[in-house]
Amino acid sequence: MVDDVADRSAVVSDGRTVAWTEYGPTDGTPLLRVPGTPGSRWSIRADRTPWAERGLRVLTTERPGYGASTRLPGRRFAEHSDDLAEILDLSGIDRAWVTGGSGAAPHILSFAARHPERVRAITILAGAAPLTDDLVGQMIEINQLSNRLCVERDVAGLAELLGPYREGALADPLASFRGLMKEAPAEDQAIINDPGWQEVLVHSLREALGAGLEGWLDECLAITNDWDEIVLSEVTASVTWWHSAEDRNAPLEAARTLVAQLPCARLNVLSGRGHFAAYHHEEQILDELLARG
Repeated sequence: MVDDVADRSAVVSDGRTVAWTEYGPTDGTPLLRVPGTPGSRWSIRADRTPWAERGLRVLTTERPGYGASTRLPGRRFAEHSDDLAEILDLSGIDRAWVTGGSGAAPHILSFAARHPERVRAITILAGAAPLTDDLVGQMIEINQLSNRLCVERDVAGLAELLGPYREGALADPLASFRGLMKEAPAEDQAIINDPGWQEVLVHSLREALGAGLEGWLDECLAITNDWDEIVLSEVTASVTWWHSAEDRNAPLEAARTLVAQLPCARLNVLSGRGHFAAYHHEEQILDELLARG
């Protein structure tokens, strides 16, 4: 499945190990991919033909506490933003196109604000955004419960909630994910039922959560509580944000409010339903990103 993908890691300036994967020629068009939550460096496309056809050099990153990347307790977004800059340095890349979805959103925006000279253009898919109480109530049950525990900074309660999911994901990632997404619409189910997508999910989830639960807990706490760390006015790169009108993992109205605060951003509302609606338009979305910057 991954013979054409290289597994990379390096010790960054604070002594942690940061890992990522790399696909494509070293002189290819640089695309920095930031996975959703929980994700790993193996959150890649099963069919990498679109990458090959476009001559891309694709770096898929991994955040602290997932996979082979050292945990950083109490981390927010700035730490991984600087990791991304170091990955580009180590890869000999000055500037890259950047893309990611769901829980990747605040990490991408933080990177763009802290390292604007490294970003050519950004695409975000169904990204997480700050939530009001009424929007929390629109999400699937596990997200509502997780949000409440994170707001209360109840780490023990959060571990009790997510621990069984981790155990299930390691034993049978697909069955565990199906249970988590049982309320998802037919459009999402079509993605979940795709054999190639399933292959990637199994590999990525086992890698992401195999190192422990703590990295996921750290990330949930940051995504719920730490948006004030990101200076949105300093995200000067072009941003296209794709979102479904009926996303119960990441409500559209939260995204709409966030996009309105970015200096150079536009929101494209997809006609499909669900958290994975953008995956039905992957090549169109990729071409739109590469046409900017």
